[in-house]
Amino acid sequence: MGPSNPSGRDVLRDAVRGQRRFVALGSLLGSGHQIGEALVPVLIGIVIDQAVTDSDAGALFLWLAILAVVYVGLALSFRIGAWSGERASVQAEHALRITLVRRVLDPGGGAEEGRLPGALANIATEDAKRVGVVNLALMFGISALMGLLTCAVVLLRTSVLLGLVVLLGTPILLWLGHLLSKPLESRSEAEQERAAHASAVAADLVAGLRILKGIGGESTAIARYRTTSRDSLKATLRAARAQAFQNGMVLALTGCLIAVVALVGGRLAAQGSISLGQLVSAVGLALFLLGPLETLAWVNAEFAQGRASAARIAEVLATPQAVSSGGRSLPQQVRGAVRLSGLSHGGLREMDLDIAPGELLGVVATDPAHAADLLRCLSRQTDPEAGTVELDGVPLRDLDPAELRTSLLVAEHDADLFEGTVRENVTAAVISGADSVSVDTEEAMAAAGVAQVAQTLPDGEDTKVSERGRSLSGGQRQRVALARALAADRPVLVVHDPTTAVDAVTEARIAAGLREIRKGRTTVLVTTSPALLAVTDRVVLLDDGRITDTAPHTELVRRHEAYRAAVLS
Repeated sequence: MGPSNPSGRDVLRDAVRGQRRFVALGSLLGSGHQIGEALVPVLIGIVIDQAVTDSDAGALFLWLAILAVVYVGLALSFRIGAWSGERASVQAEHALRITLVRRVLDPGGGAEEGRLPGALANIATEDAKRVGVVNLALMFGISALMGLLTCAVVLLRTSVLLGLVVLLGTPILLWLGHLLSKPLESRSEAEQERAAHASAVAADLVAGLRILKGIGGESTAIARYRTTSRDSLKATLRAARAQAFQNGMVLALTGCLIAVVALVGGRLAAQGSISLGQLVSAVGLALFLLGPLETLAWVNAEFAQGRASAARIAEVLATPQAVSSGGRSLPQQVRGAVRLSGLSHGGLREMDLDIAPGELLGVVATDPAHAADLLRCLSRQTDPEAGTVELDGVPLRDLDPAELRTSLLVAEHDADLFEGTVRENVTAAVISGADSVSVDTEEAMAAAGVAQVAQTLPDGEDTKVSERGRSLSGGQRQRVALARALAADRPVLVVHDPTTAVDAVTEARIAAGLREIRKGRTTVLVTTSPALLAVTDRVVLLDDGRITDTAPHTELVRRHEAYRAAVLS
């Protein structure tokens, strides 16, 4: 995509420019098809004047053979031209999807803010498809214009008056069609917006179906989706009415133009200004006009919808990044020293904390929102409002987010799994060819308790996992996600509540395995689990957004009521 802050017009222009070769080929062949279509009535008129009127059998067969050759050329040019236009449309759609996915997955983030995943999926599918079709519409539009031009030239040679009717009437008709497409453009944008919202709500409800059933919230969820779906239906019907109105009006105006051409041609034939064959040609050309003009009406509608969709795509692509890319780099060997200096963000207030290289640190937040704020700053999903976070003395805001995540990994509590096998999910975050990787997949799966999970699955670690890991239980998903974080073997690993869905015995086993596998590498456990906190070197108590104490787990249990309430209740 050209500009860093593209508009809808930029999106459309780049979609066409990227496929200009296929659009040009399709337009050339499509124009040949339309010119041939326009010449068919002319050839029939010649046949009438030179063969039928004079009863010349030889001329009749000659012109019929010429007509056959023209029809073969028409068929081939249309077939290859349509293929070229369809290819341009599909490839432009694909390129837009790739651009959108690249923007959504950009390490700087920001594109997902204020948008549900279903809405982004709708933009990357339906809107990208509508913009891609603009290439096909452009090809057919150019072809239709060439057909109209050919028709006008032929009619001018037959009669200046007939030619002027077409030459003057067609631009007026196109202008009126453009005006009629304006309501369709605005209503199409509203239609796509409501459809995207309905898709997002549906995806959201499906993702939380188990929870909804557990709390008995099915009726509320159904009512919510029914309301959203009804709004989407109303927007779709409004857009359909606008399109039907535009098509009907353009068809009526086209009929008027054709009637005028036929009327003028008939009067000229009656006056003897043109021959019988020329009258047949003029009437045939008048009927031919219906095709190109209907095509141009369709092109206008597709352009209107394409402009609306391009504006929605541009809005996503132009979304500013949540965090910018700094110009500094980490040392070649990352030690894993993390420092928080005067950190304030959200509910956090003036946090000062030094985490030594290789330390296993526990963090207990009495308010879960404060834990989430800390994780967002450590993963650099956002930059703190005040203060700094440093890794080996380099402020995180000075680093490229992608480079940072090769050394500091934040494994969030609600991490998703992907379609594939259990093993493929565990190895998903391993950096291929990284020299620093010393943890193999088997060790990571054993430490996270995935080895026990694999024994209960039909194909062991090669068992297929469905989308978002729904084919596994909550505890199984947590263990696979933890194994994935451990197998990544980053110098600094931050884990958030990795064992809330497993039993106490398994949790104690995971705690011991986690300490063993992360020995010598910096690890932060943001959790309220006593079993995990018991294996840490020390624990930080985060109360009311501030660090109130730092000590081993047993000491904090003895000292603080707030700590006991958070950990033991």
